[in-house]
Amino acid sequence: MISKIKNVKVALLILIVIGLCTGCNGNQYQDANGDLNVSQVGKPISQSVANQVTENVSMEEEISDVLAVNSDKELLVAIKVKQFDRFHLKKIEKNIKSDLKKQYPDYSILVSADQKMYFELVKLDEKLQKNTLKMKNLEKDIKKIKSLMKEQS
Repeated sequence: MISKIKNVKVALLILIVIGLCTGCNGNQYQDANGDLNVSQVGKPISQSVANQVTENVSMEEEISDVLAVNSDKELLVAIKVKQFDRFHLKKIEKNIKSDLKKQYPDYSILVSADQKMYFELVKLDEKLQKNTLKMKNLEKDIKKIKSLMKEQS
């Protein structure tokens, strides 16, 4: 009877050790898959020009909010103008556009105070922040937003 109890204890000990070993191995496979998912995401699209533009334009006293998105060749800027300054909307847009053309001559620049453009750029900026957008899709979205702007002009 004592030998049977020793055999049961040894068998339980072996099962516990095997259970612990297999439990730890499962986590190693999960980490490997997690690393694969991270490496499959493309490189983020640089928005350094857009960030500089946002900082520069937000310094203007007439501007309450600004959002900018850039691709390789194009720069879209949406501004929100303070309530009283809305009477001079076209003049403000023109001044900002001319300042930006001086600073960034290599870019095709569009500036708008339209709310619809602002919201479209917010959506586009969110996609860029999540890094779910490729350069080809970014250019396609920019083209769509530009056509919306030209329709409203």
